[in-house]
Amino acid sequence: MNPSRRPLYFDDLHVGDKFPTASVTVTEAEIIAFAQLYDPQPFHTDPAAAPASLFGRLVASGWHTAALTMRLLVQGEFQLAGGSVGLGVEKLEWPRPVLPGDTLTVVTEVVEKRPSSSKPDRGLVRARSTTFNQRQEPVQRLSALLIVLCRPA
Repeated sequence: MNPSRRPLYFDDLHVGDKFPTASVTVTEAEIIAFAQLYDPQPFHTDPAAAPASLFGRLVASGWHTAALTMRLLVQGEFQLAGGSVGLGVEKLEWPRPVLPGDTLTVVTEVVEKRPSSSKPDRGLVRARSTTFNQRQEPVQRLSALLIVLCRPA
């Protein structure tokens, strides 16, 4: 959690609220290093072999995009009290690949919120986070259900 930001409680959030992040530029070396550890397919790890792939070039793993998205979220404006605790990802899409040199940003929108029926000290928030490249093209869409603490009395 970014210590310079005031944590957000369930009571602070409203449907339609949007929270931006800073940006991160993805390098070829980072793409290859991540993929060698977690998704060792040639179109992620081998610039010489990647042109023969479906993508025609080296691209980041979708899981690398997801990890970068999480880092941006944790460092961004969407600072939830108690941390970003998810009940689950409801939808995850990668509409276009992330390329070496792409600069990514994320915008998270609150799409639904409701108090917990079993735990009065928390609520549930459905959030949609879209990761964009420098051309404002979506490279990832993520919908998740989050547990958010209520403000202490």
